[in-house]
Amino acid sequence: MNATPLQKHAVWQLIKPFWVSEERWRAWMMLIAIVVLSLGLVYISVEINQWNQVFYDALQNKNYPVFKAQLWRFTYLALIFIVLAVYKIYLTQGLQMRWRRWMTEKFMAKWLAHQAYYHTEQQQIVDNPDQRIAEDLNVLTQYTLSLSLGLLSSLVTLFSFIDILWHVSGPMIFALGQHAITLPGYMVWFALLYAVLGSLLIWWVGKPLVMLGFNQERYEANFRFGLIRIRENNDAIALYHGEPREAQQLGDRFDTIRSNWWAIMRITRRLNIATNFYGQFAIVFPLLVAAPRYFSGAIQMGGLMQIASAFGQVQGALSWFIDAFNDLATWKACVNRLAGFNAAVDQVHHQPRGIQLREETAHPLTLDNLSLNLPDGQPLLAGAEMTLQRGDRLLIVGPSGCGKSTLLRAIAGIWPYGAGAIGVAANANTLFLPQRSYIPIGTLREALSYPSLASKYSDSQLMRVLENCRLKHLQRWLDTSANWSHRLSPGEQQRLAFARALLIRPSILFLDEATSALDDETEQLMYCLLVDELPDVTLISVAHRNSVAKYHQTCWRFSRCEDQPARLALSPLPV
Repeated sequence: MNATPLQKHAVWQLIKPFWVSEERWRAWMMLIAIVVLSLGLVYISVEINQWNQVFYDALQNKNYPVFKAQLWRFTYLALIFIVLAVYKIYLTQGLQMRWRRWMTEKFMAKWLAHQAYYHTEQQQIVDNPDQRIAEDLNVLTQYTLSLSLGLLSSLVTLFSFIDILWHVSGPMIFALGQHAITLPGYMVWFALLYAVLGSLLIWWVGKPLVMLGFNQERYEANFRFGLIRIRENNDAIALYHGEPREAQQLGDRFDTIRSNWWAIMRITRRLNIATNFYGQFAIVFPLLVAAPRYFSGAIQMGGLMQIASAFGQVQGALSWFIDAFNDLATWKACVNRLAGFNAAVDQVHHQPRGIQLREETAHPLTLDNLSLNLPDGQPLLAGAEMTLQRGDRLLIVGPSGCGKSTLLRAIAGIWPYGAGAIGVAANANTLFLPQRSYIPIGTLREALSYPSLASKYSDSQLMRVLENCRLKHLQRWLDTSANWSHRLSPGEQQRLAFARALLIRPSILFLDEATSALDDETEQLMYCLLVDELPDVTLISVAHRNSVAKYHQTCWRFSRCEDQPARLALSPLPV
C-alpha cells in the first residue's frame, strides 16, 4: 500500500486517545515527573557551565584552594546529573511501555472487531497488519516520547544558555567601509547561523529517507511473511518438491530488500558526511570565533571555556532537527503506516452492508430474498428463500465455484456483499466447521474446546469425544502444548473438528466440506455421531459426495445459467 500523506489530524488521532483515556492520570503524572527531571538536567548543565569559568580561571591563575573546591563541586554536580539522567530514562521507558500496551490492546480490539482482520485481507486494502501492530506501535510510542522530550529539553536549554552566551561573548566590532559596526552578543548570531545552515543542508540531503524507510519496512514484512508461509505449508511444499520455486520467490523478495537498502545506504552515507562534518567543526568553531578576544586579553581562559561550553549548548539546542533527523524520518514513516492501517480498518467498520442481519424469533434460520455478489459487484446468487425448523438437516450441492461456501459466510455474517436479509435465532449457538478447521497453538485441551475456554469442560467430556471420533490415541497428549495443525494429519484435524462440535453442542451447525479428508467409513461414523448425539441440531452441509445425503432431509441444489447468477432449487432427498 502506498504511503498516505502525513497530516496533522492523522498524527493527533493516533497520539491523543491514550492521554485522555482511563490511563491518563498515571500517564500525565509520569510525564510531568520526566519533564521535571529534564528541567533538572538543564539546570545542572547551567551550573556546570558556570563551573567551567571558575575552574579554568583557577587553573590559569594557579589558585589551588579554588581548584580543589571546584573539584568537589563538580563531583556532587556530576552525581546529581547521573541520578536525574538514570531516572529520566527509567520513567520514560515505563511510560513508553504503558502507552504501547494500551495502544496495542485498542488496535487489536479494533482489528478483530466486526471481522475487520478478515475483510481487510479479503479486500487487500492494507498490507502486513501484524507488523503495524507489533512493530510500528512500538516505534510510535518510543519515538514520540523521545522526540518530544528531546525538543522540550532543547528549547529549555536554548533559553537557559542563550542569555549566558549573549553576556559572556560580549560585542564584536568590525569595520564596514567607513563605518564601525557593533554586533552585540555576536556568538549567539554565529550559533544561529551555523545551526540554520546545517539544518537546511541535512534536510536537503536526507529527505528521501522517509519514503525509503517506509518501503523498507514493507519489504522486510513481505519477506518475513514468505518465510512463515513455508513453515505453515511445509508438508505440501515438500510433496510438490517446490523448494526451487520457493527459493526463487524468497530470493526475489530479498533482492527488493537489498536494492532498497542500498538506496538507504547511499542517502545515509551523504547524511553522515554532512552531520559528522557539522558536528566535528562545531567543536572548534566557537574557539575560533572567540579566540581574538582571548588573545587580546578581553577574557581569560575560564571565560573562553565558558563561551565554548555555552556555544555548544546553544548550537546543540538549535541543531535538534539535525540530531533527530533519522529518528524523525523513521517516526514519520511509522505514522504513515499506522494512519493507513487505521483508515483501512475504519473503512471496513463503516462500509455499508448490503445484506441485513436480523434476530429471528420463530425459526432458527431464515433467508429472505437473499442475493450474493463478489466484492467487485459480480452477481453470484439471486433470490434465495429458506426457512429452517429446529432439527432440520439440509444438504447444499452444486458445481465448484458456484457460491456454496460464500452462502455459509453470508449466514455467518462475514460476507456483506449482496442484498436481502438473513435471520438467525437470537439465542442460537452456531458453529462452523470449514474444510480446514482452525486449530490454535497451545494444549490439545485448548484446541479441542476452541472457541470456548478449556476450563468449561471436564476431562471425562474431552476423553469421551476424542474416543468417539477415533482420536483415542491423542488422549494422553491432552495437556501437551504444540502446533497441532502441523502435528495432526488432515483427517485427524477434521475428526478433531467433529469432536469439537460434539463437545460444544451448537443449536445450528454448518459443515463446509468438513469430511473431504476422511474415508467413507469414517465419514459415515462422523455423521452418525452428529445425528445420534445432537438430534435437535439444525444442520446445514456443503458436500460433493452423495454418500452423506442420507443424513439429511432436503437438498438445495445450485443451478446456474451462463452469465446469470445462481438460483437455488429445493428438493426432497434422496438426491
